[in-house]
Amino acid sequence: MIGHFCVLAFLMIFLVELGFFIIVSQTLENQARDKISLIGKEFEASLQSGASEAMIEESINRNRLDGINIFLFTSEGEPVAPDNYSDIQSVLDELLLRVGREEVGYSVTYRSGEAVKYASKTEYAGRPHYLFVTYSVSIVRDTVLNLQLYLLIIGCGVFAAAVLLSFIFSHKLSSGMKSMSDTAVLLAEGNYNIKFTNADYKEMAQLSDTLNYVRDEVKKTEDFQHEILANVTHDLKTPLTMIKAYASMIKEISGDNPEKREKHLQVIIDEADRLTGLVNDVLSVSKLQANMSELKLKVFNLTELVYGIINKFGYLQETQGYSFMLDIEPNLYTRADEEKISQVIYNLLGNAANYTGDDKTVYISLKSSMDGKRVRFSVKDTGKGISKEDLAEIWNRFYRVKESHNRPVKGTGLGLNIVKAILENHSFDFGVESKIEMGSLFWVDFPCVPAEIEV
Repeated sequence: MIGHFCVLAFLMIFLVELGFFIIVSQTLENQARDKISLIGKEFEASLQSGASEAMIEESINRNRLDGINIFLFTSEGEPVAPDNYSDIQSVLDELLLRVGREEVGYSVTYRSGEAVKYASKTEYAGRPHYLFVTYSVSIVRDTVLNLQLYLLIIGCGVFAAAVLLSFIFSHKLSSGMKSMSDTAVLLAEGNYNIKFTNADYKEMAQLSDTLNYVRDEVKKTEDFQHEILANVTHDLKTPLTMIKAYASMIKEISGDNPEKREKHLQVIIDEADRLTGLVNDVLSVSKLQANMSELKLKVFNLTELVYGIINKFGYLQETQGYSFMLDIEPNLYTRADEEKISQVIYNLLGNAANYTGDDKTVYISLKSSMDGKRVRFSVKDTGKGISKEDLAEIWNRFYRVKESHNRPVKGTGLGLNIVKAILENHSFDFGVESKIEMGSLFWVDFPCVPAEIEV
């Protein structure tokens, strides 16, 4: 990580240095061109305004102090100023090559070798003259090199600071990640008392919160696994024990007594049905949560479906004194998988019957919404209610509220989990409302659709 930070810092500094060298060099050269072009034009203006030789010589000497050389020749090639330059002939030759054949008033600025130059054909004292201005770019180059040296020194300081900061931040970041990694190893070993704590950075804090959530969910899963094992063991052991016991009784006691034999065989059949129901419920949950069970959607009469399922619980009214209080609108239709919705309503009614209070009353409602777009099915018991801590867990497999209750309807502990899986596959809204000692109300919202007309 430190290496990556250092490479990034080096690349940034290198690009800044390179950009500076290119941009500044070009900018200074352009400024040099503009400068000598301006000086040349100002010198031409002074010639055309009738400047004296003394004024011309003063201007030449003043510009020479700035590294700018000015040459003036007559049209015949005689030097006017200066007239003592050692290589005056080469200057004249270059000047004649550039502007010798041009008309008065022509000028050109160009780069030649190590100098920026200005050449023109102008007029002085009523006669054509040649003007030549030259400025060495070595001055510009020296300036750029000096600036580049300063920038290099600054860059080295910045790079050293970047390395130091990279080390500090990477060490701080990596130490936090190492701490989280060590904590994750403890979690993998089954220690759920650990806590991920890292608030140095926003992202790390979010990761810590996520891992703490994962820890809690893994712990819940392990607790559920223990509970599932206990429940499945109990739910399998009891019917198997009874089947074996009653089979032995038939063999040893009631084999020749038709009445007792029928009673014992019925117990075996009931317990076998209970085992079959447990296996079927486990398979249903697995298929639903794996999305392997395809929905067969159709429009059907939800009112008739609810009445039909309520009738299946008639034996509770006849034999155990249960009361079902109904508030059901006629001819409400919905579109869903009728078979699976039947399972949802049956499970919710069975759950209410199991957990209702001593008055053995269950309230069932099926009403359309004010806008006519939804149908709400609800079933309410009068039991002890569900605590807030348990509300979020009741939809899990084999979860059962731990308070004692009557169970007139045989269950496997998978009923509400199947309800959840089916309704989530349909994308229907559902939920539960409960308060301690005030019972629980489970509800489902179905889409309300018009009845299909058969042609």
